[in-house]
Amino acid sequence: MFKINQLYYSPVKSLSFSSVNKLEIINNIGIKFDRNFAFTRDLDDNKINYLLQNPLERQIINFLSLKHLPKLNEYNFDFNNGVLNLKKNNKVILSTNINDKQEISILCNKMQEIIPKVERIRLLQDSINPFYDTMPSKTISLINLNSIKDFERKLSRKVEFQRFRGNIYIDGLNAWEERDLVNKTLIINNIKFKVTKEIPRCVATNIKPNSSKINLSIPISLKQFYNHINLGIYLMPLNDGIIKLNDDILIDG
Repeated sequence: MFKINQLYYSPVKSLSFSSVNKLEIINNIGIKFDRNFAFTRDLDDNKINYLLQNPLERQIINFLSLKHLPKLNEYNFDFNNGVLNLKKNNKVILSTNINDKQEISILCNKMQEIIPKVERIRLLQDSINPFYDTMPSKTISLINLNSIKDFERKLSRKVEFQRFRGNIYIDGLNAWEERDLVNKTLIINNIKFKVTKEIPRCVATNIKPNSSKINLSIPISLKQFYNHINLGIYLMPLNDGIIKLNDDILIDG
């Protein structure tokens, strides 16, 4: 048995990371409000409408992402009561009512100021088919903090857990034992989760948290030390419920 140490969700795809005490899990969707929003880049209205109606056709290149635009890592979003707050250095610089088209337009213009080389930025919302990289699978990411610590020891460098933007961070499990959980079922607070696969890491993890500085080579280093580029596992929820900090995690088989 092991425990939840920290919980996070990302209301805006690739551009947010919010710490919370609990998460609402929804079967066939994932985490409530997680990756419900995304900013498109360089797309016309026809293409935007097509992607809204055809979620399986969404590609990361269609959206603003840290992988292609590290500067965005200097910013964050939180989402409360229908309001998206754009933040820098933990200070709100713009609040947007997501039901107000004029305020959404102001937000998109602000994003345009931040990254002027990108054109036609638009904000999309989809709570039924969130903007997960794993579509059609609607998954939740789990990270073992002891695996990060083991990686740090081998690398002899600080590796911040925030680089991996996981939803569930756990302790109490030996380093890398989460890899043995693939195809097993976990139970957290009476919610069952199928462990679907490991999480391969991309160059976005090379960016130092809360900055645009690239100071590590995470995928290359993982490959060097472990002969793979994975860190973390994907979970698919099988029923609804609430998970909280310090909840026990059981292996059901």
